[in-house]
Amino acid sequence: MHLDAVQRILGMLLMVFSGTMLPPALLALAAGDATLLPFLVTFGTLLGLGLFLWLPVRAIRRELKTRDGFFIVAMFWIVLGLAGALPFVLLETPRMPLADAVFESVSGLTTTGATTLVGIDELPLSIRYYRQQLQWLGGMGIIVLAVAILPMLGIGGMQLYRAETPGPIKDAKLTPRITETAKAFWYLYLGLTLSCAGAYWLAGMDPFDAVMHSFSTVATAGFSPHDASLGYFDNPLIEAIAIVFMFAGGVNFSLHFLAWRRLSTKPYTGDSEFRFYAKVQLAAILAVSAILLASQAYEQDALAIRSAIFQVVSFGTTTGFTTAPYHDWPAAASLLLLLLGMVGACAGSTSGGIKLLRVLLLFKQGQREIMRLIHPQAQILVKLGTREVSERVIDAVWGYFATYVGLFAIMLLLLVALGLDQVTAFSALASAISNLGPALGEAALHYIAVPAAAKWVLSLAMIMGRLEIFTLLVLFTPAFWRR
Repeated sequence: MHLDAVQRILGMLLMVFSGTMLPPALLALAAGDATLLPFLVTFGTLLGLGLFLWLPVRAIRRELKTRDGFFIVAMFWIVLGLAGALPFVLLETPRMPLADAVFESVSGLTTTGATTLVGIDELPLSIRYYRQQLQWLGGMGIIVLAVAILPMLGIGGMQLYRAETPGPIKDAKLTPRITETAKAFWYLYLGLTLSCAGAYWLAGMDPFDAVMHSFSTVATAGFSPHDASLGYFDNPLIEAIAIVFMFAGGVNFSLHFLAWRRLSTKPYTGDSEFRFYAKVQLAAILAVSAILLASQAYEQDALAIRSAIFQVVSFGTTTGFTTAPYHDWPAAASLLLLLLGMVGACAGSTSGGIKLLRVLLLFKQGQREIMRLIHPQAQILVKLGTREVSERVIDAVWGYFATYVGLFAIMLLLLVALGLDQVTAFSALASAISNLGPALGEAALHYIAVPAAAKWVLSLAMIMGRLEIFTLLVLFTPAFWRR
């Protein structure tokens, strides 16, 4: 491993991240509140640490290897979670223990949306902005942003891009240079965010709420500057706008890029995963609506269907916005929502979860095994549309799923041992590792009651979920450290 090149890149990334402390600092300065100092101290600390790492090796130019990329991405996200917590730790009001501050920071950066804060409406404007900014930056990926804006990362940038980008198929580039691909994704991301903010504003939100909610909607994140989330507005038009942009955030951004470049909807309609995504969302909406109507959970059928549509899209894209007390719904509906969040949306999107592409490939592999029982000598291919899927990808999907189940079981036992009841432990872990946010039991509304040790476990689960397990897990294998 080229440790000098790793040190150089980590230093630059920390300096880039330090700049994200300036917008909330400016808001604090304009508002004249006491949060200015925490943001300035964090800015100076991160900038100084970044310079300390970068200056001694600034002239180093080495091509990054695959191991370097994995190490940089894993270490940066861990350091980022700790660094992002510093403003919360330094706050006088509210006072946040270290475990809560790190949990809040990691939840924001991984677009999970789980929170340890209450009384969000009364928090200083800068803090409310900072939480939303964390999610927006984490949605597309800070390292993808760095690859886009720092030409000095052009050599070896593909290794960083592949290590951070979600999904089982990561080798396809939409443009000849990976820097241009990263820029294209961020332009699309920014365009969707501006469109969403404009739509929210036209629907009745004030400019601050419109921008803040657009950050977390397009990032499929879930933080809100209000305790009641989008339910604060109780506005069907705002909910409809959120549904459209949450759904768009759950689509592979490669499809958005191709549709924009070709000015055609064919990239969507011709994609197997997108069609599967739409079918899963529609089936879940019908199922949850039927449960709510059958149980008479609402006096008005129209309100039941409206609540079902919003919650299904929110959970199915791992956004985590809520407009209804889903945890008080019939158990079948609540569990279905949680399972939707665990599955997630499309690979290459801002959503979390296992990803529907993996689920689709597992389903097709299951079909193939059934056909092999009937026709043992047949050569049966697994295809996505007309494209054959390589056996290596199928093996990777099986490996991911097996590792996911094994780690989930281990962490679930650990959470129960730390004092959580079974419902809270299962739902909180499922929510954390899927970057979903909402849970059941004691974590249905917030995670304040979760013990500090359990919050550290869940913070790790959120990072593992954001990096899709292997990017972090590979660091613990002896083969990774061999020359």
